[in-house]
Amino acid sequence: MPSTAAKGKRIDVVAGVILRDGHVLIARRPDHLHMGGLWEFPGGKREPGETIRSALERELHEELGIHVLAEEPFMTVTHQYPDKCVQLEFRSVTAFAGEPVGREGQRVAWVMCSQLPGYDFPEANVPIVEALLQRGLS
Repeated sequence: MPSTAAKGKRIDVVAGVILRDGHVLIARRPDHLHMGGLWEFPGGKREPGETIRSALERELHEELGIHVLAEEPFMTVTHQYPDKCVQLEFRSVTAFAGEPVGREGQRVAWVMCSQLPGYDFPEANVPIVEALLQRGLS
């Protein structure tokens, strides 16, 4: 029976599902990063002791230059990669200030939810894509 140590450490991540006018914001991971070249919902690692809300606010400001005004739970996904376990807290960002831009050099795009299957996402993001498609947000 494999030990939990063999599966790697758990990483807590928070990400925003940012919707506006029937579109969702996605970002392309820089090529030099883990899962580089794939599209994702913007966010990042939670720091020890950081709340989900404060991590979301910090990450979206660092990555996109926006200020979260309102958010709510969307979905939690736990995904086991060969070397680590990632728990992702996806939050629906229902209001924000500023215009999102890729502040870390990443491409960002507003796409209709129905177009999401045309983009390559990390496995851990697939349940979010499926949920958006099922909700008929387009």
